[in-house]
Amino acid sequence: MRVVALWVLATWCAECVWGGFTVVDYPLVLLFLGPLYGSVAVLIREVARRRGGGWPVMVLLAAAFGLVQAGLVDQSLFDRSALAGTQFAEWNRAAQATWVPWWGLSAEQLFEFVRNHVWLSVCAPIAVVEACAAPAVRRVPWLSRRGVVGLVGLYLLASLVNWSDSGRVVSALQVAGVVVVAGGLVAVAWWAAPPVRAVGASPVGALVLGVSVLVVDVGAWFFGSGWWGLGLRVVALSVVVLAVRWARSQRQVLAVWGAGLVSAAVAAFLSPPYAVAAPWLMVVSDVFGAVLVGGLLVVAWRRSECVAV
Repeated sequence: MRVVALWVLATWCAECVWGGFTVVDYPLVLLFLGPLYGSVAVLIREVARRRGGGWPVMVLLAAAFGLVQAGLVDQSLFDRSALAGTQFAEWNRAAQATWVPWWGLSAEQLFEFVRNHVWLSVCAPIAVVEACAAPAVRRVPWLSRRGVVGLVGLYLLASLVNWSDSGRVVSALQVAGVVVVAGGLVAVAWWAAPPVRAVGASPVGALVLGVSVLVVDVGAWFFGSGWWGLGLRVVALSVVVLAVRWARSQRQVLAVWGAGLVSAAVAAFLSPPYAVAAPWLMVVSDVFGAVLVGGLLVVAWRRSECVAV
C-alpha cells in the first residue's frame, strides 16, 4: 500500500499539482506517466534507505533523474519546439535569455526542470508518504530484490516509450554532458556517508521552518528571467537545502518538502495547463489540487512524530 501511494502521489505531483493537467486528464497521466515518475520515486527511496544515506542521497539521485528525464528521455531541455504547441511557449522563449550556446540549452530551464523533479516528483511525495507510515517502517526498505528489478525494468521500458515520442534532437555533446553530470551525481550519492545528526532538539519549530521555506520559494517567483533572476533563485534554493539539513524530526522534514507542494498548489491558480481548457475546468482542477495538498499535509502532520530522522 505504501508503494502504491508513493507511486500515485509522485506521478500526480510531477505533472498535476502545479496545474499542468486538469482533473479529466488525471487517469491518463497516472496510466502513462506512472511507470516513469512513480517507479523512479519508489526506486530512489529504496536505494537511499537500503544504503542509509537518507535525504542527501535522495536529493542527488532525484537531481540525476531530473537531468536524464529532461535531457535524454523527453529531451525538453534541448528541443526548442517541445513547448511550442503548449501554453508555455512564451516562457520557453523568455528562457532563452540564459542561453548556454556550447551546450545548447537554457540555464533557467535546466534549473527549473531539475529543481521541480527533485522537489515535486521525488522528495515531497516521499516525505508525505513516509510521514503517514508507521514509525517502524519509515526508514526501512519497502521492496524485495525482485520488486526492485521489476521496477527498474518498468522504468527503462517507460523511458524508451517516452523517448520514442520525443524529437530526438540531442547531439553527441549534449548526451555526453548529461551522462557525465548525471553519472557524477549518482556516484556521489552512491558513496555518500550516512548523515550525522546533531544531538538534541532543533531550536526552530517545524511550522516556522516550513513557513520560512514557503516564503522564500514564493518570493522566488518575482525574480524574473535572465541571469540575475536565475542567480537569485539559486540562492533561494540554497536556503531550502540548508533547511533540509537543519531538519532533525519527521515533522520538520515534512514541513520543508511540504512547503513546495503548497507553493505549487498556489501557483496552479496562476499557471495554465499544457493544453487550452475551459476556465471552469481549470478552476475546479486548481481547487481540487489545493484541497488534496492541504488534506494530505494535515494527515501526514498528525501521523508524524517529532522524532529524529
